Amino acid sequence: MDKERIKEFLDNFKLFFQGVTDFNRKSRALLIKEAHDEMDDFILLCFGDLLGIPIPTTYYSLELLPLIAEDLDGWQNRMISRLYIWQEKWSDYGFDA
Repeated sequence: MDKERIKEFLDNFKLFFQGVTDFNRKSRALLIKEAHDEMDDFILLCFGDLLGIPIPTTYYSLELLPLIAEDLDGWQNRMISRLYIWQEKWSDYGFDA
């Protein structure tokens, strides 16, 4: 009986520390994903004409091009691979349609 209690205690102890370390990793991954989403949205607002969306302020946002140029190829690939952006965003907040 003592062996079972010790084993249960060790299992709970192991799960506790696994949860503590996974929280840090999961929260960091969530923050990185949100940062990428925000950057993707910003680039879409500034350079949407690269995807065929006419945006009249593109002339003024060209000043930002040297700062964002290295991210444009990855952004364009991510935007093309996302078929249902609105559905993806709505499902993040529990508004599944």
